[in-house]
Amino acid sequence: MRIAYYPDTDSMYLDLSSRKSSESTEVTPGVVLDYDEDGNLVGIDIDNASKIMDLKELVLSKLLVNTQIFAA
Repeated sequence: MRIAYYPDTDSMYLDLSSRKSSESTEVTPGVVLDYDEDGNLVGIDIDNASKIMDLKELVLSKLLVNTQIFAA
């Protein structure tokens, strides 16, 4: 899983899978869910991210991870 924030557009993308998106659905204004060809959720696009969530803090709990990469 990858999380990317784009300050120039104030958008955030949560890439949940390496599979390609083939369909998208806007579930609420500014929040789009991306699905692969089998209907599995592969990504979440959030517009106006700084207005929806606190971007100053990221808390990861009880995740089993092999790699941790942090970049500003």
